[in-house]
Amino acid sequence: MRRLALLLVMLLAACDTSTVIAIPSDQWQPSSSAQRQKARVFEQVGREIGAAAGQECRRRSRSANCDFAILVDLSRTAPANAFQTLDEDGQPLIIFTQPMIASTQNADEMAFVMGHEAAHHILGHIARQSENAKESAQIFGELARKQGADDAAIERAQALGAEVGVQNYTREFELEADQLGTKITHAAGYDPLVGMVFFQRIPDPGDRFLTSHPPNAKRVEVVLKTARQLGL
Repeated sequence: MRRLALLLVMLLAACDTSTVIAIPSDQWQPSSSAQRQKARVFEQVGREIGAAAGQECRRRSRSANCDFAILVDLSRTAPANAFQTLDEDGQPLIIFTQPMIASTQNADEMAFVMGHEAAHHILGHIARQSENAKESAQIFGELARKQGADDAAIERAQALGAEVGVQNYTREFELEADQLGTKITHAAGYDPLVGMVFFQRIPDPGDRFLTSHPPNAKRVEVVLKTARQLGL
């Protein structure tokens, strides 16, 4: 089970398993003037999204850690990515790679992506995803055991089950985060309709089996519906 636990940690990571060296957004000091300007915008967006997300988090739960920290991954070779995780004390961390920050075209896009990641924490997706993975791994492993599989085959079945368990609900979680993230973006004073233009520049995963994100068209549909509810 220890090897299975390690596998689950790897599957549930939002980026690759290499070490991430990240610093608070207010400590990020890029070398070029253009990057420094973007860093200032990113820091401001982080403060405002952090405040709005924290308020929504506390409204929903008195026990959750709602003190969001916005960090910048210092690696220059990391792909464009943003993800939410927890530190060892349970504090929610939202980490942007530098290419991800560079890929945003305005503060609204930064806010939209950041609000989406904050929503993952508020909705408890890490804990829910972990439980789904464990349950699915156990089911697959038990099926393999009943079919007379040896230990190695059972372990492979557990690994597959964990992956299926994670991916089966990930698209649903992404849509939930898009919905709440739209509300957080708006509450922070940014326009989610401008922010969601970011979807038009990322690859569309379509509706393939075991893809981690839903089709872009579905995500846009959720954002538009939520925006209408907000009167936008």
